[in-house]
Amino acid sequence: MLNKISTKAIKSFNKEETKQETAKLHLKLEELHKIMRAESKHAILLVLQGMDASGKDSSIDKLYNGLYPMAVNVHSFKAPNEFEASKDYLWRIHNLVPSKGNIEIFNRSHYEDILVPTVHNLLPIKDIDKRYKHINNFENMLEDNNIHVVKFYLHISKEEQSSRFKERATSLEKKWKYSSNDLAEAKLWDKYMKVYENIFDKSAIKWNVIPADNKWYRDYLIANHLVKMLEGLNMKYPNKLK
Repeated sequence: MLNKISTKAIKSFNKEETKQETAKLHLKLEELHKIMRAESKHAILLVLQGMDASGKDSSIDKLYNGLYPMAVNVHSFKAPNEFEASKDYLWRIHNLVPSKGNIEIFNRSHYEDILVPTVHNLLPIKDIDKRYKHINNFENMLEDNNIHVVKFYLHISKEEQSSRFKERATSLEKKWKYSSNDLAEAKLWDKYMKVYENIFDKSAIKWNVIPADNKWYRDYLIANHLVKMLEGLNMKYPNKLK
């Protein structure tokens, strides 16, 4: 499936024109987010997943241009610490679910608890299969409470990933991101792709696959999707004082 989806921008899209359109979308997004904050009936849990160097950090950085800063938080998930590991695997996720009016952005997420154990054979398949059900139930419960789960998979090519790794290794600005472990994980590319495809197939809430080789196109697609999603909520400013 993923190998049949392009990682590049559609040729009909002009880079500079698309950047200008993205800037307009960011203005619209900020206004919609302010209405959501004022109305306090909805929240968004925004999940970003992707291979190393797929652009999760920079996507969040660009997205901040269009969000109301008083009502947005970002959390990056790494391996659980000792305290987190003593809890159920969804504890640290549920603990960060956004309040009504807010947007919480997850840089990696609860899907790492399926992805990594599957690729590295850390859990029996029967236990991993249960996690798919747990996560679907968890996300459906959030949706039932107007906490909308929006999921983006940043889809890059092996070639683009390799290019970005080289940039990390040589650029003073990006060396802090470089890790030899990233190269080791990149060798497991095919395994990761297979697991991601299973995640997409088994997820109750649809994933949005974002071609991410071209950063300007990626930023446009994310902003455009969020604007349409927020417009669909038909939100309004309250007409009376609380």
